[in-house]
Amino acid sequence: MPNDKANTNLTPSDSANVENSPVVVSNDKQSSTGNKSKNSSASSQMQLLGLAKQFVLDGSLLAPEKQMPLEDRARKRERVINLRRQQNLEAIIQKTVGYCSNNEVTDRADQDWFNRFTVLAQDISNKTMQELWAKILAKEIAQPGSFSLKTLKAFRTMSISEAKLLAKACGLAVKDQHQKNVRIISGAYQKPGLLNFFDKNREKRINNATYGLSYAELMVLADNDLMFLQETESTALSKSSAINFNYNGIALALSAKKNDVVLSFYKFTPIGTELSALIGDKPDTEYVGELKKQLSYHFAISES
Repeated sequence: MPNDKANTNLTPSDSANVENSPVVVSNDKQSSTGNKSKNSSASSQMQLLGLAKQFVLDGSLLAPEKQMPLEDRARKRERVINLRRQQNLEAIIQKTVGYCSNNEVTDRADQDWFNRFTVLAQDISNKTMQELWAKILAKEIAQPGSFSLKTLKAFRTMSISEAKLLAKACGLAVKDQHQKNVRIISGAYQKPGLLNFFDKNREKRINNATYGLSYAELMVLADNDLMFLQETESTALSKSSAINFNYNGIALALSAKKNDVVLSFYKFTPIGTELSALIGDKPDTEYVGELKKQLSYHFAISES
């Protein structure tokens, strides 16, 4: 089994500079406050000094007689950066091995794609994000063409909180039978006519914010090119017309009870659709119940 840390040959001084754990610094003022927890965060200045040391940018902060020549400091920083990148990539490769099959034959991997992957992934030191990059690599090797370079570039700029937000959105999303369209249902309505114009139930909405996905969070997903912010709609369905979805492993069949029924939803972008493949199926039965409750006026819903 691969280890969590990459096995690189670092000198003691360089190794200290590429540790991923946060730097903890204490001073006389902090030690005098005995009532504060030992785990309390350091001041912003102390955190800055710790980061500067970790990334070999503290040379000018030392006393003049202790400073290395600027050129030597630049070479040391370049060496530490390269060691850190090597460590990050080896950690990702180790994690990827666990997601790959050792007996399934696949098409030849694209070396150019792999080279671009290493360039984009080399600065990823957070272990949670490394796991996701490992999943991307494993899936691309198993099924070449699963992830475009455009998707990799977008994923490279995502923070952990944004990745978690994508996972939250996937927890509410449905896919079509071919798994190519990923959408979050936002409601349903029947087109207005003489017989239903005053029907209070003509339009039903799904309150996705109740299940942890607010409109503000949808805007964040849209800013990251993961989801279209503007709602889209299905074509108007005639009575008994059926739509089939897969909700995190649960097959949902919707059959229209009336004519001119329309489903509205938020649609994932191509980038969001590709990245949604990284998220495992975690159905929320309570959410399924809410879908049935709000959509049952317009649809007969069955699951399997």
